[in-house]
Amino acid sequence: MARLDLDDLPPKIAALIEGLEAGDELVVVKGGLVVRRLEALAAPVPEPPPPEQDVAEVFETFRSAIEDEF
Repeated sequence: MARLDLDDLPPKIAALIEGLEAGDELVVVKGGLVVRRLEALAAPVPEPPPPEQDVAEVFETFRSAIEDEF
């Protein structure tokens, strides 16, 4: 899969791409001819953070491991 970093593009082009909504189509044209049609997908929804109890358990395990080493 090809990857394009928006930071590498001119600001106007990056803003155009970033502003696309899910289902919008971007037509890439060269010399008046359509080269590609790209459809924007919805960004993946990030996973919710673990409950605080799980976080506390992770820190406790980490602390115990450090104390065991020293």
